[in-house]
Amino acid sequence: MRKADIANLLYERHGIPKREAAAMVELMLDEIKECLARSEEVKIAGFGNFSVRQKRARKGRNPKTGEEIGIAPRKVVTFRASPVFKSSVLKARPTA
Repeated sequence: MRKADIANLLYERHGIPKREAAAMVELMLDEIKECLARSEEVKIAGFGNFSVRQKRARKGRNPKTGEEIGIAPRKVVTFRASPVFKSSVLKARPTA
């Protein structure tokens, strides 16, 4: 699913004009990005939590040469799905 698909759903299900729906989606995603850039946690009830985590420096290995290299510390964005979200996804799985 893309941003345009979400905006289209807002148009189809709620009658919000396409241009406004696209602007709403963009605004929401921009706000989430800005909060994460400030290292704030974003909690969306029934969906999950986005947070920024600091990873420490570590040793890695070049897969081609096998040479050991240093990996610098960095920040990463993490997502933890809520129990409600997890259960809805697991229920939606087709059985084999």
